[in-house]
Amino acid sequence: MLKPRTPLDTPKPSRFLGMTALTLGGYLLISASTAQAEIYQYIDAKGTISLTNVPSDVRYRRIDLHPNRLHPMIAERELAPMISRFSRQHHLHPALIRAVIKAESDFDPRAVSRAGAIGLMQLMPQTAVRMDVRDLYDPEDNIGGGTKYLRQLLDRFRGNLPLALAAYNAGEHVVDRYRALPPIEETRQYVRKVLRYYRTFLTRDLTSTGHVIASSESAAQVPAPVSSVPTGQ
Repeated sequence: MLKPRTPLDTPKPSRFLGMTALTLGGYLLISASTAQAEIYQYIDAKGTISLTNVPSDVRYRRIDLHPNRLHPMIAERELAPMISRFSRQHHLHPALIRAVIKAESDFDPRAVSRAGAIGLMQLMPQTAVRMDVRDLYDPEDNIGGGTKYLRQLLDRFRGNLPLALAAYNAGEHVVDRYRALPPIEETRQYVRKVLRYYRTFLTRDLTSTGHVIASSESAAQVPAPVSSVPTGQ
């Protein structure tokens, strides 16, 4: 049983640190099903996850643990208003944001990767802290942080969308090291997948409305064909 923390103490690293979020989640599901306890989580400035079953600080957020419940997918139309708002705020095309969400989580707000990335845009806890995300599982908070991060990556790589997407997947320092798409097959496939979804969403907009939704971001215009994305230097 997890021990309660004293009021206003800075959360100390949990004994579960070092486990991936997925493994951690599996442990908690078993624990919760037997003890019928609610578990709360806090992510500090270093991305360290602290857990307790008796929260004594407002920074803790309850983890929804239901091992038999299917992950609730969210329809694109439900996300449309917030995607539109964040696209304007960060000067990204709505179709690009939808493409990243589709590739990352397939619109599952409870998705957790083997590496520990969480939510619709699969943010790592450390990245979430940098983007001022308070609740990784909250669709609006997650999309807000994801679009802010993608905007920063596009600025960092001077509007080069394939490089920005590669950095979103593998990390900006990896792309900095190679100064091109990294020689990582998973990352290259990811870039192609997002660009394919991007063109699909743009085409869908054109078919349904008769025009492509305007964007002020030149790097987020109609992407090049997948085959033209470089596979490395």
